[in-house]
Amino acid sequence: MALNDNPSADLALALVRSMDRLRGRIRSETGMGAGPYSRSQLSALHRVVYGPPATTSDLAAAEYMRPQSMAQTLAVLEKHGLVTRSPDPDDGRRILVTATPRGREEAERWLQAREAWLTAAIDGTLTSSEREGLTELVSLLERLADSQPPVAARRGTRPAPEHP
Repeated sequence: MALNDNPSADLALALVRSMDRLRGRIRSETGMGAGPYSRSQLSALHRVVYGPPATTSDLAAAEYMRPQSMAQTLAVLEKHGLVTRSPDPDDGRRILVTATPRGREEAERWLQAREAWLTAAIDGTLTSSEREGLTELVSLLERLADSQPPVAARRGTRPAPEHP
């Protein structure tokens, strides 16, 4: 039964629920929830390790967080020796966040655990045809992640259903 007259809205809801379930399962199976770091801390560490050089504001924007919240997140990572902050060599007014060797090791460990579980799940659950479909889906998800929906959608509001 459709929840909305817009099939895209129903698909979006199903996709959000599926992604939440998969993320939860990966966290559960890899012990991510049992470690000393929150999801937002691990996500920020991942961005610092695998992304381009960034300031606290850059990371906040990439994670859709307030800069103050990102600063708190980074403070925990810095306290645990996973990241450092230092002046940008090209613009000393900017402070760049970089991963320490320990931070890189931690991020790599979590990435390998997630990848190992998901690889086993894919190999043990999906047919070769389904794996091909999953490959296409990954491309679509990347496009969605890079998209710029209308402002109302970014605020989390749904358009009102049209009535004849």
